[in-house]
Amino acid sequence: MRVIAGEAKGRRLVVPEGGGTRAATDRIRETLFGILEPFLAGTHVLDLFAGAGTLGIEALSRGAARATFVDKAPKAIAALKKNLETTGFTSRASVVRADALAYLAGPVRADIAFCDPPFADVALHGAVLAKLAAPGRLVVARALRKHLPEIPPTLRIMRAKEIGEETLLLLQYSGEASAGG
Repeated sequence: MRVIAGEAKGRRLVVPEGGGTRAATDRIRETLFGILEPFLAGTHVLDLFAGAGTLGIEALSRGAARATFVDKAPKAIAALKKNLETTGFTSRASVVRADALAYLAGPVRADIAFCDPPFADVALHGAVLAKLAAPGRLVVARALRKHLPEIPPTLRIMRAKEIGEETLLLLQYSGEASAGG
């Protein structure tokens, strides 16, 4: 695993021990950041279910100003901190050990949010997406095609990109109230 482009290009990243994390592959990140790069300069990104931090670190490398990484697994947090040191992004990052839904219960600062929960937990994915809906925020969801989350009515799909068995969804606030309450 390595940083693909930008100021930390080529730096190797570690993944948490134990196999509980699935980092975004080079192919996924190349596709995603090919789409996102025009929007990254000076932004604050939020990397939920961060694991090794590959999405947030790639964003920092390509021009994001700051990143907040959220994960609840101690091994993921340890790998993430090592990766931030390796890339030199520690001063531009905040690392929070917390459950994603608990973290989203408070105020959230993010221009772009990455939502990459365990693929099979579609209910969690949908609940997190609903909490991420906010004016001006771009939300990126990564899911398996066979486990796509329900998109809340407060978000609209700007773009969907299938890569192998995965789907990347770029979502934006729709301004609509949820139906039925």
